Amino acid sequence: MFDFETLFNPTTATTTMTLGSSIVTILIAIALGALISFTYMKTNPTGYSQNFTLTMVILPTIVAIIILLIGSNIARAFSLAGAFSIIRFRSAPGDPKDIAYVLFTMAAGLACGVGAFGYAVLFTLILCALMFVLSKTNFGARKSAQKQLKVTIPESLGYEEAFAEVFATFGVAYELKRIRTTELGSLYELVYYVTLDANTNQKDFLDAIRCRNGNLDISLTMVPTVAADY
Repeated sequence: MFDFETLFNPTTATTTMTLGSSIVTILIAIALGALISFTYMKTNPTGYSQNFTLTMVILPTIVAIIILLIGSNIARAFSLAGAFSIIRFRSAPGDPKDIAYVLFTMAAGLACGVGAFGYAVLFTLILCALMFVLSKTNFGARKSAQKQLKVTIPESLGYEEAFAEVFATFGVAYELKRIRTTELGSLYELVYYVTLDANTNQKDFLDAIRCRNGNLDISLTMVPTVAADY
């Protein structure tokens, strides 16, 4: 009679590796990697790298195979650690969410490698469901965004309070960061940091600015993480 509890007990590390158990381990690792990769694609509607999604399918299998090869052999574990220590990764730090998914896939592969298939499936289902819930609820999203507003005005328009009324009308918090002259002093370029909430109609806001500056240049961009004040 099949013992359900064996699915939740890591046994591979202390028993002899067989062809049948190895195939089962690899197939389960591939299935869990595919499920995690599918979850990542569905929770990243703005775009993702195909290479990264393929990596998430393969990574649990690689980790599971490594654990199968190591087993309970300490000498083999040190040998593999030495082999992997010569690998150097020269890539820029990734998105924290991507890093979390990498750790997720490695954990799934580790659970498969030690034979805890039940825990591997259980944890994968729970975390995939959690990822979907966090994505659908837009957890952690900011209700307002700080942006950089560049406005060109004629020299006849006083820049100190040129757009104060417009900012007040739309409830936009602002800070004047930079002023410089252009076109031999006939124009001024003003740089503001403005805070827009989700209810601000950006088109109407820019139209109001445009009416004040006589249809001269306007740009609204995201504020860089590290911005220098000039």
